[in-house]
Amino acid sequence: MILSAVSLALTFLYAFLVLFLKNGWRKIEPYVPLLVKAHTPVSVLIAARNEEKSIHKTIEDILAQNYPAQLMELIVVDDHSTDRTAEIIASYANRGVKLIRLNENEPLNSYKKKAITEAIHLATGELMVATDADCRMGPNWLISIVGLYQEKNYNLISAPVAFHQEKSLFERLQTLEFLYLIGFGAAGIGNRKPSTCNGANLAYKKEVFLALGGFKGIDDLASGDDELFLHKVAKAYPGTIGFCKTLDACVYTHAKPNLKELIQQRRRWASKSVKYKDKKITVLAVCIWLFNFSLALNFVLGFFNPYFFELVLVQFAIKLTAELFFLEPLTAFAKRNSLLLYLPFLTVLHVIYFIYIGVVGNAGKYKWKGRLVK
Repeated sequence: MILSAVSLALTFLYAFLVLFLKNGWRKIEPYVPLLVKAHTPVSVLIAARNEEKSIHKTIEDILAQNYPAQLMELIVVDDHSTDRTAEIIASYANRGVKLIRLNENEPLNSYKKKAITEAIHLATGELMVATDADCRMGPNWLISIVGLYQEKNYNLISAPVAFHQEKSLFERLQTLEFLYLIGFGAAGIGNRKPSTCNGANLAYKKEVFLALGGFKGIDDLASGDDELFLHKVAKAYPGTIGFCKTLDACVYTHAKPNLKELIQQRRRWASKSVKYKDKKITVLAVCIWLFNFSLALNFVLGFFNPYFFELVLVQFAIKLTAELFFLEPLTAFAKRNSLLLYLPFLTVLHVIYFIYIGVVGNAGKYKWKGRLVK
């Protein structure tokens, strides 16, 4: 049957992609900072909105970095917070933390890109290192990223992000899925085909940001300060993007506590796909969506013809095996091997989730930080 042939073709295409990604992850050598003598002026950038519960922890972590104080500045942009966020940031002025307050008279769609742009205009560093206001990091975070930069002179460096302190099965499932996404982005860089990264842990040269016009051309979307800018750098400066493969460079944040917040987050991430300039990435994303759709369709058809249940079992077996091969080194890297126990459950749920997000992520507006954006 044509449908089963197409389903199997999509399944093997997906399996090939996942194994190709594993090879990309393997190609990235673990970064082991030797005796790094820091000489790079760095500007750490944070855009914050209503983060009074967490911003002080992030600032304290950054101020405690094993990096020469005279070479580091921290710039935090308050994005129209309605709580004590700006007040808390201002309290660190005597420790050199710089505060910028956005004060646009007209509504924007991309407040975060505006915040980062304003911070970069003020920044005096050579290397911009962006993170989020709810992230935690160890004392060797900055020296690890800068060490790789000084060694390789990359124009852009992506670094790992992970969830921690999970309180439920729902959050642990997100942690495993998020490791897949971070690995996906890192593997693309390893295969010299950069496709995605995470703005919670991203570094790039200030001169490159300015030379590319910053976020010009991608500033009509609320999201995309990370991977859409990555695409601009990859196109203008191919072969100059790296991934900092060490846990010392990892930043940690929290999974979403409920399904509503998770869907809003993933809609925001999916909304960036409409701006992809590289059509190969778009075609690949569509093929993955069609693969997941074929799984759901074949399951429904199985109620009318048992053959399709057998087809679904074959598809799931191939999907699960490929994902296990890919995720095993990622969970080992993150020291979270026990999460693999949840993979069979996640493999099934991910089909429904992926189909839904693929549709709603490109339709209409969504809420982000209490504002309706697109």
